[in-house]
Amino acid sequence: MAEEGERIVRPKRIFINNLDSYAARNIGKYLSTCAAGASLEEAEEGAEEEEAQSVQESSGDSNARQGLFQVVGTLSNPSGKKPNFSVESYVVSGRDELLNHLLESDVIIYNVTEEPAQIEEASWAVSALHTEIENFQSQKLFILISTVMTWARSKPLDPDDPEIPFTEDDYRRRKCHLNFKDHMSVEKLVIKMGKSNKGKFSTYVIASGVPYGAEEGALHTIFKEAWMGETPALSIYGDGQNIIPMIHIADLGSVVQNIVDRRPRTHYLVAVDDAAHTLEEVVKSISRHLGPGKSQKVSKEAAFLNKELTQLDIDHLLVNLRMEAVFLKENFNINWVSQAGIVENIASVIKEYKQSRGLLPIRICILGPPAVGKTTVSKLLCKHYKLHHIHLKEVITEAIDNLERLVKSPPEEEEEEEEEAEEGPEAWQELLDSVKENMEQNGGRLDDSYVIRFMKEKLKSMPCQNQGYVLDGYPKTYEQAKELFTSEEGEEEEESRSKAPRVDKTITPDYVISLDASDDFLKNRIINLPESVVAGTHYAQDRFLRALATFRELNTEDETVLNYFDEAEIHPLHIDVSKDDDPQYRDVTKQITKEVGEPRNYGLTPEELAELELKQAEESLAREAERKAELERMEAEEEAGKIARWEEWNSRLEEVKRQEHEMLEAQSVPLRNYLMKNVMPTLIQGLNECCKVRPDDPVDYLAEYLFKQNPQIE
Repeated sequence: MAEEGERIVRPKRIFINNLDSYAARNIGKYLSTCAAGASLEEAEEGAEEEEAQSVQESSGDSNARQGLFQVVGTLSNPSGKKPNFSVESYVVSGRDELLNHLLESDVIIYNVTEEPAQIEEASWAVSALHTEIENFQSQKLFILISTVMTWARSKPLDPDDPEIPFTEDDYRRRKCHLNFKDHMSVEKLVIKMGKSNKGKFSTYVIASGVPYGAEEGALHTIFKEAWMGETPALSIYGDGQNIIPMIHIADLGSVVQNIVDRRPRTHYLVAVDDAAHTLEEVVKSISRHLGPGKSQKVSKEAAFLNKELTQLDIDHLLVNLRMEAVFLKENFNINWVSQAGIVENIASVIKEYKQSRGLLPIRICILGPPAVGKTTVSKLLCKHYKLHHIHLKEVITEAIDNLERLVKSPPEEEEEEEEEAEEGPEAWQELLDSVKENMEQNGGRLDDSYVIRFMKEKLKSMPCQNQGYVLDGYPKTYEQAKELFTSEEGEEEEESRSKAPRVDKTITPDYVISLDASDDFLKNRIINLPESVVAGTHYAQDRFLRALATFRELNTEDETVLNYFDEAEIHPLHIDVSKDDDPQYRDVTKQITKEVGEPRNYGLTPEELAELELKQAEESLAREAERKAELERMEAEEEAGKIARWEEWNSRLEEVKRQEHEMLEAQSVPLRNYLMKNVMPTLIQGLNECCKVRPDDPVDYLAEYLFKQNPQIE
């Protein structure tokens, strides 16, 4: 007995196909944190003894329950990154190799809800394992995660009461959606393969509701559209009254965990939450808490015009089915994440969605003296990070325009939307009148109380909450920052305990950038601006000097706006723009992006990506053309140099020849004179005589003649 108690039991090995898909990734991540038998710890006392014994036999001694599940599996993208929660991830070259990996595992899970291509592999896997039953060293489980779409065309249990939900007991009466016939076939095959030898090979089918949570599955397109905020209203396809059975992906993982631990007698299970939400309720909830707050009904055919939606997504969004997971609630110990459904838990679901996708807002505040370049830098950061530019003047103008719009045509109040008691046409008109009156009394300026109100509304708007913002040059004083960013809840208690302000984290900037420059630098910058740019702006000489003096006065006091952020543990980053007077602010932007980090959004859209690729291609062609032109220019210059050098060489050669000719001419003059005087007369006469006589040997004759005529002989 002692030896048996000390025996180390190998942790359960769970195989999951396509670990990098949405459902498999989140189920695998969940199971990797679970210990074998953990779901039995809080089991009810009335649990069946046979199930408990089955668990005890299959899991070995109690030490096995202390070990976490070992998750392994394949990847749909072989070159993709291995999930950090998995012990191993396989890139299989053939079915024989895959079968060996399946035989090494205790539990085999096949998810066929996302990729239809996995249906054929799941059918092969369960059949191949069934043929190897006699070689099993221990009992194996095969779990097929299918979909409630195999119930989509089931007839109501009671025609007079269509609201009666389907349960696991009705699975033999189910009729599938026309696009899910293969899913129906593999479900039947899996159930059949588990009947021949349950002691060694048990099979289970989970009819999963439409999964949501984490980075979202079929609902991702709706979440993305809401988060992007590029449409005024989210679309509800059809009348929106169709009921969609759903389940949070973590709860689906808990269902799988309970099957592995309990090995229940029922082999076909329905996995849905307790909600019976319609498509309209789901879309409105997402829109109200994440998107524009509005929704509109469109035709079902409009779903096919949405490029983001796949046929699988459309089928899931348009299903109309009432289902209840009776067996789960009565027999399983599920630590529900969202038992009441997505609408009741929308806040936590949205938070989980943003974190899983890395869609966290970036909030930046740019401060500094006038003409230092705050607006230029703000726009560059907004373009780089895809943030919203918050400028004081624009916020006030937008708020006044919005009030005028509300007074003229008040919007319809949505159901269940919390609104302040004073809100309404009369309250809006009163606020608008007081704002205009205040601006008239202050020469076009607005009191801080109104500015703070409008600025808070802007920072709390859904676009700023989703993507973030760049706050351009505001607040200017400590008091403005305190009124704008300090949290109202528990303010008095916090101030009594500590001097540090308690900030509202939903609107307070995460990064504060202070652009610095000397007065002389700023004045020279304004002086060098064209008159057409300066005219009518705050860069006019008198207005600029007053603004600069006011800024310096505010920033010499003990309580400056930068002091507020220091006290709030948001330490400003100081950048001296005068060190690199670049009108494009490349170095300044580089410093800020290095401090802030990478963008936290979806990245470039397909259109933007195509435009970027086109731009890069054009730039590449331009660079190539410029390189060729430069090469041609260099070749032309080299050729011209060669020609110039050749012409210069020829010119010098001609000059040398001329000089040599002149020198020879000069040297030959005395010789010619001598010949003409002493030789040529006698020679010419000799030649004439030779021509007359015509002797046989003219040379000898001429020699004899010259000898006779030699003056020396005479």
